Parts: sequence; structure tokens; C-alpha cells
Amino acid sequence: MNRIQLFESALACAVALGAASVTPLALAASGQMQMTPEMIKAQQEKTMKMMKADHYAACYGVNAAYKNDCKSPGHSCAGQDSMARDPNAFVAMPAGLCTKIDGGTLKKM
Repeated sequence: MNRIQLFESALACAVALGAASVTPLALAASGQMQMTPEMIKAQQEKTMKMMKADHYAACYGVNAAYKNDCKSPGHSCAGQDSMARDPNAFVAMPAGLCTKIDGGTLKKM
């Protein structure tokens, strides 16, 4: 597999992961579903389990506004961080890609 194929594959995985983690939040925001604290915790545990199983890493400092994958100071759920490139919010991405992105770090600042 060449570099371009590897990058395209990693990017496709990141997009799919983002879509999968935001779906319950979109339903909650539209009023079709209320997220209880138990549901929020279950979603966070599911995200962390998937990250470990699929060799994803938490990449801090690269999120777009409202596109984070887990809670951060000031809110308790994914997709609620209003500040882009928040050093306390992470986006799950394939291991090894985070440090290749400008501002990406594997440690919470």
C-alpha cells in the first residue's frame, strides 16, 4: 500500500468515525432524543473502547468547532466544544497521524 492509499484510507476511517460518534448527538440536538447522563457515559465508553480496538489515538488541539469526540472542561458531551483547535478537546484519529497535523498533540494541554 503506497502513502496516498494509506492516507486516503486513514482519512476515510476518520470521517466514518466522526459520523458515527455525532449521530446520537444530532438526534439529541433535533429534539428527537434526550441524552441522559447514563447515555452520555455509555457513548463515551463506546468511543474509548472503539479507539482502543481500532488503534485510534486522542488528538488534542485539532478539532473544528462542535466536532470534538469527547467531553472537555465546560461541557459533558462530544460535539459540544464551541472553540476550534481547543487544546483540551480531542478528535479520535488513526494512531500516528496526530503529530503530522499542525497543532496536533497526543497530550491534553
